[in-house]
Amino acid sequence: MVCTMKYSAACFTNQPEKFNQVFSAGRLHTLSSHCDFHPLTITAENIDAQLSHLKSVEVIFSSWGMFPLSAKQLDALPNLKILFYAAGKTDAFADGFIRRGIPVVSAWRANAIPVAEFCLAQILLACKGYFRNHRDYGAPDKFEHLHHHHPAPGVYEERVALIGAGAISQTLTQLLRPFALDVITLPSRKENRTTTLESAFETAFVISNHLPNRDDNKQILNGDLFTRMRPGAVFINTGRGMQVNEAELVEVLQQRPDLTALLDVTYPEPPCSDSPLYRLPNIHLSSHIAGALNNETRRLGDLVISEFLRWTRSEPLQHQVIT
Repeated sequence: MVCTMKYSAACFTNQPEKFNQVFSAGRLHTLSSHCDFHPLTITAENIDAQLSHLKSVEVIFSSWGMFPLSAKQLDALPNLKILFYAAGKTDAFADGFIRRGIPVVSAWRANAIPVAEFCLAQILLACKGYFRNHRDYGAPDKFEHLHHHHPAPGVYEERVALIGAGAISQTLTQLLRPFALDVITLPSRKENRTTTLESAFETAFVISNHLPNRDDNKQILNGDLFTRMRPGAVFINTGRGMQVNEAELVEVLQQRPDLTALLDVTYPEPPCSDSPLYRLPNIHLSSHIAGALNNETRRLGDLVISEFLRWTRSEPLQHQVIT
């Protein structure tokens, strides 16, 4: 008779509905074949009451809604060996675990995929001039001119600039490889760039922002850069709203109706009710949908399950957070 050891595990999250979505469609059942789970989902509100029952816990599974643990709370988890986080950024909670030698695994690379796919779709449509064509084609008499004199370059031998060189930009670069486009990438650090932001905005037909969320990037994308954009060019932002000087962006787009901005993120989010971002016809807003949503969130759960199984076999982890 074969005896299979099970790990003592617990689910930690302040967003249990999101957690259940990530690990839906049998994924939690898969983990349950390897783990004995604590019967309650641990939240910031109930953790102190549950700590006495968590002493044996070896593995924590979490997703969006993971919260930082105090030193006292971590002391009460003497057998904890690893934390698997089925979401992206871990800055808010990881340090306390890592300082104690408890590995943290993040699904941040899986979280980059839907953003890259979203941008791929927008880039291809932008090169075809879809967004400008859509707003210009408002009556039958517009057809002939737009059909025969559509100014967009098309998806061939055109330049696309990716601002930032992180996981999303890297994934997007891979997705763009089958297309005959000139893709340039500008790392977030100036010293690592082979060209300037000014040159990228002047030469690319599509500029897509993927800068990391750092203080030195606040409002770095400003009116001077937007003024330099080519006729009919398109700016895409799935990074962070605060990286764009939105007042200057609005001013430029009011003066340049040929330009288009596709904004999935803004600052603040959502924009104030009287914001011109809602009214300008050459600004397209979406409600921060580029990242993993609905079925796409399961990809994060799949990555975590894969990493967990690697860990059970004592194989090297592929997505461990390194500080």
